[in-house]
Amino acid sequence: MTLFDLALKNIRRNMKSYGLYIGSTIFSIIIYFTFAMLKHSDDISGLAETSKQMQAVMSASAFVLMIFVAIFILYSNSFFMKKRKKEVALYSLLGVRKRSIGFLLFFENIVIGLIALVIGVGLGFLLSQALLALLLKLMGLSLSVGFAFSMQAVIETVVVFFLIFLVTSLLGYRVIYKFKLIDLFHAEKKGEVQPKARILSALNGVLALAGAYWLALQDLMTSSAWRIFGLAMPLIIIGFTILGSYLLFNSVLVYVLNLLKKSKNWAWKGLNLMTSSQLLYRIRGNAKTLTIIATLSATTITAGGAIFGTYYNTEKNVEQFTPFSFMWEGEEQDIDSGIVEDAVSFEAKDITIEGEVYDQSYYVIDEETFMKLTEALGWDVENVDLAKDEVIMADPFYDERLEEKAATVEVGNDVKAVDQFFEQPLFNIQTLPGITLVMDDASFQELDGGEGTYQAVQTADYKDHLELSKELEAKTEHFSSAVQSYQDSIESSGAMLFVGSFLGLVFLVATGSIIFFKMMTEAEEDKGKYTVLYKIGVSKKEMKKTVRYQVGLIFLAPLVLGLMHGAVALMAFSNLLDMNLWEPVIIWMAAYTLIYILYYVVTVRGFNKTITQNAAQEG
Repeated sequence: MTLFDLALKNIRRNMKSYGLYIGSTIFSIIIYFTFAMLKHSDDISGLAETSKQMQAVMSASAFVLMIFVAIFILYSNSFFMKKRKKEVALYSLLGVRKRSIGFLLFFENIVIGLIALVIGVGLGFLLSQALLALLLKLMGLSLSVGFAFSMQAVIETVVVFFLIFLVTSLLGYRVIYKFKLIDLFHAEKKGEVQPKARILSALNGVLALAGAYWLALQDLMTSSAWRIFGLAMPLIIIGFTILGSYLLFNSVLVYVLNLLKKSKNWAWKGLNLMTSSQLLYRIRGNAKTLTIIATLSATTITAGGAIFGTYYNTEKNVEQFTPFSFMWEGEEQDIDSGIVEDAVSFEAKDITIEGEVYDQSYYVIDEETFMKLTEALGWDVENVDLAKDEVIMADPFYDERLEEKAATVEVGNDVKAVDQFFEQPLFNIQTLPGITLVMDDASFQELDGGEGTYQAVQTADYKDHLELSKELEAKTEHFSSAVQSYQDSIESSGAMLFVGSFLGLVFLVATGSIIFFKMMTEAEEDKGKYTVLYKIGVSKKEMKKTVRYQVGLIFLAPLVLGLMHGAVALMAFSNLLDMNLWEPVIIWMAAYTLIYILYYVVTVRGFNKTITQNAAQEG
């Protein structure tokens, strides 16, 4: 029997033991191939003209995904190899040469990789068709999607994962040379020294997180911290966040668990003492895992929440900067009167005022036009009666963080007082961008400037008139429409939402899987202890209860910290864009938490099944 035959036989006989590793490998291939299929899809390529950022976003995301799946498979492989060290030691004890054992592990990993590739590519192809239809729907495009198979995506996936499997196979080959025989036999039994609670480390952790949160909430426009650190600021915030998370897990959890162990009322109730001891002695390994999970959770929540918030507010943003359904320069056009709610034809003058630092341009209208426009927009404005030295100003790009509201404005040789100030645009900014001034009729007539005739039309259900928008655009100049702005925005934000949600789901599954692998490995290590407890009379109900507590802490701690990190980051993002994102962010966090809880339930059931089956067999 050759080594290759022995490798195949091992896989067939130990499929249950290999299941977790094979499952995680297939999952990684499915998500990468699915994304590669979407990236190379003819339908997506056809959208490049409509959404120019699409290909760049997909390519950048594919690179991030490639790095991520490589790390994920290496992480899964490390748990897989830990379980196999005893088997490797037996081969060595029976006289098999180290080189032969290394080749055996190499062949096994390559075979598992090939099997996972075939299954992953097949399932990924089916999944990509459904996700492509979802992507087009999110982008607001009614295109028919046919089944298409991209050989380029297959080649890219095979190359990427062949390199990953080659690396993991070489790592497996190295195991036999790296460890002594006695270390391999006791790999699963190797414990950790109980760490001591360090108040200084806990305090440093709190200070690091407080510093990260403070820096994150500093205003980008006015903060001295941003001026000092510049582009290094995000890296500093991330560094402080990771450091603070690790120190909190490594010190605060140790402190809390030690307190619980010393509490007689809690420690001597059921198996609580065992639960706290189990967690305490593994806290160093758990601290690293919990830090990774909290960081991944925060990344997923922040990126997903920001993208979902932008998509959620698409319509609001369009209506804010494109208040009229249609607007253009030129004469009136023939539009069905049945859909027109308001139509305003007006004159506007374009003037430029020289300044010491830069010149300032204004669009000027008279009082009568102002009243017609505000009535069409539904503004609650009383009749205005401006004096010759007064104006009304509307600046849609006003930011109180950068400047104060203008009290006066120079028009030619005159200085006019600003009677009223509006932060909303009077016009579609694509047609008439910039600041608008309203003057009394006499001053407007006397004013020298480039004069133009403009049309502003308000319709019912503006999103239903895309064809009309295209017709008007072909006939007019400086045309803008709310429906076209909405379509462009929904395509861009819809694509970003899809990519962000896809990567977010992948990260979420990865965080759940990391905990699942961790806890199932601990279940294998602890099943002997639970068997002893079962033999001395501890009920299965009591054992399941302690499992829920033990697994619950490992799930809850990084989730709470990840939600805190994400909330602070999204608050900073909301302040930067001056948008209210709380409603979509809460929806996103609730969805994330729900899926996370499902992983907790699955992990608890898997842990319980491992220990109770072993207890029943040996009891």
